[in-house]
Amino acid sequence: MQVFIKSFGCSTNLADGEVLAGCLAEAGYKLVDTVEAADTVIYNTCAVKGPTENRMIEVLKRIPAGKKLVVTGCLPLINFKRLCKEVRFDGVVGPAAGDKIVDVVRHVLNGERVVALEGAVNAKPSLELPRLRLNSAIGIIPVNYGCLGSCAYCCVVFARGRLRSYSIQEIVERVKKDVASGVREFWITSQDTACYGRDIGTNLAELLKALCSVEGDFRIRVGMMTPNLAKNILEDLIQAFQSEKIFKFIHLPVQSGDDQVLKRMRRFYTVEGFKSIVNAFRASFPEITIATDVICGFPGETEEAFEKTLRLIEEVKPDIVNVSKFFARPGTDAAEMREDSVPFPEIKRRSGLAAKLARKVAFERNQRWVGWTGEIGKVPSSWVGRNFAYKPVVLKDAGSGDLIGKTLHVKVVNAFTTYLEGKIIE
Repeated sequence: MQVFIKSFGCSTNLADGEVLAGCLAEAGYKLVDTVEAADTVIYNTCAVKGPTENRMIEVLKRIPAGKKLVVTGCLPLINFKRLCKEVRFDGVVGPAAGDKIVDVVRHVLNGERVVALEGAVNAKPSLELPRLRLNSAIGIIPVNYGCLGSCAYCCVVFARGRLRSYSIQEIVERVKKDVASGVREFWITSQDTACYGRDIGTNLAELLKALCSVEGDFRIRVGMMTPNLAKNILEDLIQAFQSEKIFKFIHLPVQSGDDQVLKRMRRFYTVEGFKSIVNAFRASFPEITIATDVICGFPGETEEAFEKTLRLIEEVKPDIVNVSKFFARPGTDAAEMREDSVPFPEIKRRSGLAAKLARKVAFERNQRWVGWTGEIGKVPSSWVGRNFAYKPVVLKDAGSGDLIGKTLHVKVVNAFTTYLEGKIIE
């Protein structure tokens, strides 16, 4: 039987999808590249934001009649009621289903309707399960599932649950096997990498040090870190980042430039605390790439509070700012803050201003790289490589040779808002 799998959303969900594909292929199912060629369609869904959920529902509705549909990922646990009301599905299972997907598909193909959500919020599939990588040069490794946060706006906790970490040894063994198979870039990912290991007596810094001791030519990109938990291990974290195997890149979501809004969001740090982490990393790694997130229009965000967010972006000058409009998610505390809600036209206006400023700052930051020469690792997806600070470098003169997984010496000749342009030099 032929199966089509597509994953949406965060890198953890992409990793989950790779495992679903690997388990089904090992069980004898043929994976195909189109919905039309498939007997069974598996959509590994995301529902972190309202517009994302809406898009997921529309995608699911468009599955042709006669195809078996299995819905996996976060949507079933975040809004199962809506899924049942609006989508015709044959099977449903939560995120990180692992090899459980094989039984679900088998029952669905036998004509049964399967709802396998019991215990899904605590799922933690083995890192030894087979996987079919989306990109032959990139290994995506979830180091933990769940988190320790209680953010007032977040619905992901309903799908991913509380912290469950893999041991350092499990992760090291996965990296060793992937390096041996040709992986040259690793994405260390989770809902919050900064909380890694808190449940098993270790931490992210210790994990990174262990991974950097693995032999081989590879680089590690560290996923999102919540500021307060990153600050708890800041000195050790910066020491771990000294390794050439770690991209000089951090994703540190601030969400707001106003301390009162951060309290209402239940983000357990201050603006000054956020800045202190950025400053510490930049002191050790002046060219580090800083990515952050901001939410515009959270309930209670005044015009003054929003202006503080703009000033923070202007002051800190992150290389990347992911700007989001606030949308109340079902079951969250923020959804009950109706008396303090910001009108949507105002949310839209604020997010437009923040996005415009973010583009300006990003362009300024990228212009600093013009004239830089150095090495980039080449991975599939156009002719784009990454330098030590995880800056994307587009190559216009790469020729037609197979450069996947190769290291190239380049010079940056131009800068744009979201990427650098380079040329290969001898």
